[in-house]
Parts: sequence; structure tokens; C-alpha cells
Amino acid sequence: MISAAINLFRGARVGFVLAREGALAFADPTEMPSHLRLALRIGRLLEKPGRSDGAVGLSAALTRLGPSYVKFGQFLATRPDIVGMRAAFDLEKLQDRVPPFPQEIALRVVEAALGKPVDQLFVSFSEPIAAASIAQVHKAIVQDPDGTQRALAVKVMRPGVRERFNRDLEVMRFMARVVHALSPQSERLRPREVVEILARSVMMEMDFRLEAAAASELAQNTKDDADFRVPKPEWELTAREVLSAEWIEGTRLHSAADLAAKGHDPQAIGRTVIQSFLRQAIRDGFFHADMHQGNLLVDAEGRLVAVDFGIMGRLGHNERRFLAEILLGFILRDYRRVAKVHFEAGYVPSHHSVEDFAQAIRAIGEPIHQRRADEISMAKVLTLLFDITALFDMSTRTELVMLQKTMVVVEGVARSLDPRLDMWTTAEPVVRAWIARNMGPVGRAQSGLEALRVVSDVVSDIPDLAMRLKRVLVRLDEAGTGDAHRLEGFARDERQRAIWSTLALWGIAIGALVLAFRGL
Repeated sequence: MISAAINLFRGARVGFVLAREGALAFADPTEMPSHLRLALRIGRLLEKPGRSDGAVGLSAALTRLGPSYVKFGQFLATRPDIVGMRAAFDLEKLQDRVPPFPQEIALRVVEAALGKPVDQLFVSFSEPIAAASIAQVHKAIVQDPDGTQRALAVKVMRPGVRERFNRDLEVMRFMARVVHALSPQSERLRPREVVEILARSVMMEMDFRLEAAAASELAQNTKDDADFRVPKPEWELTAREVLSAEWIEGTRLHSAADLAAKGHDPQAIGRTVIQSFLRQAIRDGFFHADMHQGNLLVDAEGRLVAVDFGIMGRLGHNERRFLAEILLGFILRDYRRVAKVHFEAGYVPSHHSVEDFAQAIRAIGEPIHQRRADEISMAKVLTLLFDITALFDMSTRTELVMLQKTMVVVEGVARSLDPRLDMWTTAEPVVRAWIARNMGPVGRAQSGLEALRVVSDVVSDIPDLAMRLKRVLVRLDEAGTGDAHRLEGFARDERQRAIWSTLALWGIAIGALVLAFRGL
């Protein structure tokens, strides 16, 4: 009861700030029941003069509410399916910057996490050079056994941050339950699910070992990419509250003029931004989902370097094929193929017509071929595509929404460096390479071998299943002999079923191999 009262008080404060900053203008009253429409009208009476833009008001309110809510807003910026694309763009501008905490506290956190005094771990350890709600960054120098000194970026978690986020998350959970109780229709926006996803995201972000693992995986995937690299984590100096990684000296992507002044080609870097992201998404299925200018640098050798791996995205094989084929379909104006890919992936229910869906997609694709290549936005095409699919009952796919949002950001970065960048020509080599590799003869052979491996695993389990069946029959026999004939018949049927299952599985395996190698 006391906890509910406290959450109610804190939730009321959140509601007041949202109303005062004009964030309630963001709410759509058309789908609300009458009592909520009345509450919305009353709440809007509290707005500051001139606060009529709900998206801007939402950003202002979240900033005023503090770091936890800023983080919530940044999370919503990756979910335009919930808040809309315009609000997502505005929320993306939220600045997660707060004053740094004292140096002596940072040193205590490092020593507690790594188990040694700082002067035994580092040759030097600077004052904080950047600070955010979860952590701040220091520059440190370490000395290798051979006497070589290296610079590291050391990310130190802010003390008490977990407790504060847990407290604010409880308020968010409480408010999500209240919203659902007052308006079951709001479940379309899944407020309770959104808060839980945020909670998992923040908890993962607060374990720097997981961020180091994300950096390591991305580095492994891109190790052969000559134009892209990832700072190497320093595992021996990384713990839950401390992340140490290679220090990167480079130029941020905020200004094409600054890059040109350092001897870099902004247009080439713009192409690298697009192709690096698409390689991560389509080729590897694991991509940096926060590729804005602040997280991208160009090193002295002209390579693109990504930092800050707190937000990552994953795509399965089906999603990667989906993305590659729809991009190639738009490039080749093969709208029926784009439509079929949606049905093959199971994204659009089968009761719809492929032809009708292809017609709707043509309405998106044809206008782009009437414009200059540098005027065509790949991200906008994907946005329109997802709008169209909603008319055909395509369910929301969280991983595709994150991909779409990241592509919007990446395209914005690339176009800021080269306003005349041809997105489609830039993307085509990456898309074609993936399709040739995964849907050509080699890909078919690999698929056949994978099918054989899966079937072989199933077949190898049959003896174990037979032994389990035997043990069950023995227990039944021990329990009583009155149904001996029935049990004997049951066992005989099971043996026959096992024999036929084995033959069928081997038939499937042989058939898969024949189909795979016939494709060669």
C-alpha cells in the first residue's frame, strides 16, 4: 500500500511535468474513451504558453524529469512504431549529458571493480572528459610488459545509478499499469511491454562486460573490412562497472569541412558509412544501432571507427534475406518479388493477394525512379513500405523497426557528408554480394549440408528415445500385468513408428542433398 502511494505521488509528478511542458499534445484523443478525453483536456490547461508541439514538449518534459527519463526517451527514439517517426526524430536529439562525478569517487569505483589500486593498474588516469547519466569516460595510460605505453578509454559507472533507475522503472511500470487499466485500447501501443523492454535494455547497458562483448563480436565480424574498425576491449581491465578499450584519436563526423581539412574525402566516408552499416546488418546480422555522428570517427588512416556499443541490433537469416531482397527488388523495379518476399517470410498473412500487395509496393517504387538518384531516400522508402504493410495486416517486427530507424540515422549522417550521395548505387554491391553468397550455388550447398546436419541430429536421438520408451514400458509392466496384451501392441506400434520415422528422416536428408546439389 505504501509503495503504491509513493508510486502514485511520483507518477502524478511525472504527469504534471508532461502536461506543463506540452507533451500531452502528442496524445491522439480520437481513440480514447470519453473519460480520458476529458482528463486530457484538463491536463492541457496546464500547458505553458506556446507549448503546442507535442513532440518537442515530450523531449522537454523528459529532460526536466531527469536522466532515467532521458534514457527512456532515447529508447523510444528507436521505436517509431510506437511514438511515430516525427517524435522519434525529436527524441533522438535528447542529450544524455550531466555533470561528472568527482574524480576520487571514480577512482574508488575502479579500484573496487578491478580489485587493485589505480596506480597499480594505470600509469596515469585523467579527470573525466565526458559524462552521461550512466557513466563517464576517462583517458588512461597503461604500460605493457615490454615497456610500451598505450592509451585507453576507461568508462566508469556512476555510483547509485542502478538504484535510481530501478526506482524510476517502478514508477514507469506503475504508470503503464494505470494506463492499461484506464484505457485497454492503449494496449495497441503495448505500454507495459515497452517498459519491460526498456528495463532489460538498461540493465544490460549497466553491465559493461556485455558492452565489451558486443564490441568484440562486431570487431570479429568486421576484421576483414579495410575501411571500418572497432576499438579493441581490454578484458583484463573490464568489469561490470568499468569498461576499458583502445583509445581512438580521430575526427568526428560532425563536419565535412573538418574531415576535408584533415585530408579525408567526405564523399568516400559517406559511402563507407552506408556500406559498413549494410554489411553489418545484411552480411553479419549484428549491427551498431546508434550510428550517429557522435559515435563515429575517422582515424588517421581514413578508416571509419565506431564507438559506444550500448545499443545493438540483431537480424536472423530470414530478416537479412528479407532486407536484401526488398532493396534489390526496388533497385530492379521487381515489385512482385518484393511482395513475394513478404509472404515467404510470413510477415503478411496468406489470405491477402500477392498481386494486390505488389500493386501497393509499385505505388512506392515507381515515383523514386522518376527522380534523380541523389533525391531518393532509402530510409524513406522503407518507412513508406512499412506504412503500406500495415494495411495488409503485417505485424510489427521489433528488429525491423530498429533496423529502419538506424538506417534513417545512417542515411542522415552519409548525406550530411555528401548531399548528392546515390544511396541505391552505394548499397547495391553489398546487397548483390549477400544474395550471390547465400542464394547462389554455394549458399544452396551450405543449406543442404545444414539440413543434413539437423536431420542427422534428429536421427541420432532415436536410440535414446527408444531407450526412454523401453523404460516407460518396463515401469508399466511392473505396475501390473492385466493389460499385457495392450502394452505389447502399444510397444509393437511404437517400434514400427520408430522404423518408419527413421526411414522418413533419411529420405528427407537424401532429398535435401539432391535438391541442394542439383542447384549447383
